[in-house]
Amino acid sequence: MNVIPVILSGGSGSRLWPLSRQDHPKQLLPVVNSTTLLQDTALRFREAAGYGQPLVICNEAHRFAIAEQLREIDVTARIILEPCGRNTAPAAAIAALHLAATDPDAVMVMVASDHVIANVAAFHTAVHTAAAAAARGYVVALGVAPTAPETGYGYIQQGGMLAEFSSGGVSQVSRIARFVEKPDLATAEQFIAAGDYFWNASIFVFRAETYLAELERLAPEMLAGCRKAYHDRTEDLDFLRLGRDAFTAVASDSIDYAVMEKTDRAAVVPADGLGWSDVGSWGALWEIAEHKDAAGNAILGQAITEASENCYIRTHDKQIIATVGVRDLVIVATKDAILVADRTKTQHVRAIVDRLQKSNRQEAIHHRMVYRPWGSYESLDDGDRFQVKRLVVKPGQKLSLQKHFHRAEHWVVVQGTAMVHRDGEEILLRENESVYLPLGCIHRLDNPGKIPLVLVEVQSGSYLGEDDIVRFADTYGRVGL
Repeated sequence: MNVIPVILSGGSGSRLWPLSRQDHPKQLLPVVNSTTLLQDTALRFREAAGYGQPLVICNEAHRFAIAEQLREIDVTARIILEPCGRNTAPAAAIAALHLAATDPDAVMVMVASDHVIANVAAFHTAVHTAAAAAARGYVVALGVAPTAPETGYGYIQQGGMLAEFSSGGVSQVSRIARFVEKPDLATAEQFIAAGDYFWNASIFVFRAETYLAELERLAPEMLAGCRKAYHDRTEDLDFLRLGRDAFTAVASDSIDYAVMEKTDRAAVVPADGLGWSDVGSWGALWEIAEHKDAAGNAILGQAITEASENCYIRTHDKQIIATVGVRDLVIVATKDAILVADRTKTQHVRAIVDRLQKSNRQEAIHHRMVYRPWGSYESLDDGDRFQVKRLVVKPGQKLSLQKHFHRAEHWVVVQGTAMVHRDGEEILLRENESVYLPLGCIHRLDNPGKIPLVLVEVQSGSYLGEDDIVRFADTYGRVGL
């Protein structure tokens, strides 16, 4: 039985602002440890037996960051690009269509890229049990044994035991009696007391052909749109890009609503002791933090606390945060924003992000550090008609051949060697050397060396937006930025 991990990486993680941004969401960040949540998810499968090459379905804007992060941990995956988010049911359909073309009997295990699972061995035990049920035609959800009356999760009620999956009178797989969306506290407490309810972790296991057959029966228009989008796919470097028009026209819906609540093949595998969290808020990160001080404070970075209790404090780089006489707070500082919130109300951070977006604030979209396929740039200073940036270009990489209509640029090499192309001229720059790029010149920057190229860029002109760019050639096939 070929079990294929399907990793969904389409979320924005807005409730973890200001660390998580639209252009660099939480799954691409080292939120819990030194590796990112996406890398943790991929490693969960790479380091276990019984799994094939994973599929990653993601927003096209994140494609280079995802490819680079997988390369860093030596994971080879097929990356499928969505032109827009359409929730989990269409994403699963695309993955099923891709697998059905090569291995109709493949069993998919669909997981989010931004969840934490502490007990990986228990996870694989549950997945392999679910895969056995999926091979017999069931559409299986993993039900996480609840540890508290959580109101932020959906619930699955366990139904009758499936006899073919019982062992020694112990139920391994059961039918699903019903799904319940996020309940109020009193209802959640009743669920805990009843003992037959599980958190819906949105981890699903099914054969590709089974899912397609159920979608054909339950949501035929959605499947038809996904078929068209997959048929219109194109190859883009190492990525598979779906047909934009067809996929955009597909209705947005979750697997829960489109299939699981309607199919007669729904089953659940109880998964106890996973240590699972969707890391959906700063409060959740405080809950799962492994290291807290004697007063219950979880601190990442530089902080001094005095008479402070049960706080989550996260600082950037060399910043220091000092607290006196506070409790149950979340304090998160990045280079361009600071969040202070009641730890029990961090689900509402999304409202802050909504307000920032409505005000067209860039703090909702990206950090001062912006990642590109060739490296990164960081905004150091800006003012009337000028901007200063720090660029890092990876060895062997190059920026696009381009020009600007509204700005001139000065480049000063701080580390490494730069090959600058300016209006047909080639200029080799070493450390402490500089070049001037007048407005309108056609230019390109290469790093021909073996170490990262670091340079300071000073821009001056009437408009300094990143959209003031005309590309003539690009190694990465980019049309936009």
